[in-house]
Amino acid sequence: MPQTDTQLIGRGIAFPPRIDVDGRLAWSEGAANVRESLRIILSTERRERVMLPEFGGGLRRFLFEPNTPATHRLIQETVQRAVGRWERRVQLDAVQVLADPDEPRGVIVSLRYRLVATQVADRLDLNLALGA
Repeated sequence: MPQTDTQLIGRGIAFPPRIDVDGRLAWSEGAANVRESLRIILSTERRERVMLPEFGGGLRRFLFEPNTPATHRLIQETVQRAVGRWERRVQLDAVQVLADPDEPRGVIVSLRYRLVATQVADRLDLNLALGA
């Protein structure tokens, strides 16, 4: 019998946490759970989790950095390290950081990745505010 995405990839509490239509805590499964996990990793600062102080992407440290190619490269490297360390269910194909054309102080961080268990390709885009 073939395994389902939930069996291969897993499930966890939905992020952001919310109540489902049945009044219980909502869960996410499969590829959706991986996307939520990536968002959690990249939006969590190091030392923010008391019992796991090294967890997180640490992207908030770029808040007051200039919107330059050098900063984009640092963000790219930070994302690659964090995802490589904390999300073993994906293989990163590419991380691209580009200036947001609609927000002069923002960047768009695009992750293209492949689910290790199924080889299904996916993409996640995040907006990040910078200082200048």
